Parts: sequence; structure tokens; C-alpha cells
Amino acid sequence: MDPWVVAITGASGSVYAKRLIEALRLHGETICLVVSRPGRRVAKDELGWVLTGDIRDDRERIRSYCGYSADEEGLSCYDWQDIGCCLASGSFRTRGMFVIPCTMATLAGIAVGSSRNLIERAADVTIKERRRLILVPRETPLSPIHLRNMLTLAEMGVDIVPPMPAFYFGPGSLDDLVDFFVKRVLAVAGLS
Repeated sequence: MDPWVVAITGASGSVYAKRLIEALRLHGETICLVVSRPGRRVAKDELGWVLTGDIRDDRERIRSYCGYSADEEGLSCYDWQDIGCCLASGSFRTRGMFVIPCTMATLAGIAVGSSRNLIERAADVTIKERRRLILVPRETPLSPIHLRNMLTLAEMGVDIVPPMPAFYFGPGSLDDLVDFFVKRVLAVAGLS
């Protein structure tokens, strides 16, 4: 089965990415992960992840943080500056891509097709190949620039899924809110 691309950028909300990875793993999905340098910083602050930027070291650490055993397949990691890797090519088949959380700078870069790094390039490829792209923007309040960029992407068929908390189901903890939102993201991706 083709993999999903998951990108973590430097917006607050790295817990959503961690839970998404865990949920995709439980679904038996294969994941190609890209974490930006700012994303590494925020994951350290929010999750305690210690990532060096050396993809070989970080791969094993991320696998451990997300519950993968040493010999378990299903999660590969890519350097966010390596725009020559497989994720930068439309000939590499994927099911789609999640950018979770997504900074407004990344969202803007995707909206204008700047492809300054692997995350933006992989998103550009996802759009041009007409695969599902789901962005989870984390910013408030939203400026007219943010809204225009989101509208531009939505008109291209990109799913914009801000992490809005829901309270009607009676959450008892922050974990309940995170899990509820990740289930919504999975539903948008067509996963039960």
C-alpha cells in the first residue's frame, strides 16, 4: 500500500502529529515523516522530543517516541532540506499528505508553490498529482493574508482542518480533545 506523508512544522500542536502517527500505525498505514528544524524545536518544548537534525539518529528516536519497536517497519524519516529525495517526485506514489501542525509560513509557501524545502515540495507534488493534502494550521487570530492563502489552497482542493476543540462529547481531559481532533483528521483522509 502507498504511504502517507506526514510533515511536522514549527507551529504549536506537535501532540496532534504524534497522535496522528500513532493512529496511522494502528491502522497499519506506512508513513514517510518529515520534521522541519522549527518543528524539532517545538516538539522538544511540547513533547520532550530530543531531535538532532541528523536523520539517522532522529529516525530511531522518533520511532521510539511513537511506540515503534526496533524491527517494526512502517515509518521512514526524511531530511526536511533534502529536496532531491523520493518525496519530491510525483513518480513516488503516496496516498496523500498531512502537514500537522502547519505554520502560516509553510501554508503560504505551499499556496504560492515556492518549494523552499522538502515539506513545501512534497505538498506541491501532492497537489499537482491530485492526491489528498490535509493542512492543520495553527494560528490565531487569522489575518487577511492567512485567510487568502487558505482560500487559495481550498479552491485547489486542499483540506484545511484547523484544530478546533469540541466540547459536546464531554471531554474529560486534554487527551480526549486531542484524540477527538485526530479522529476528525483521519475521517477527512477517508480513514475510519
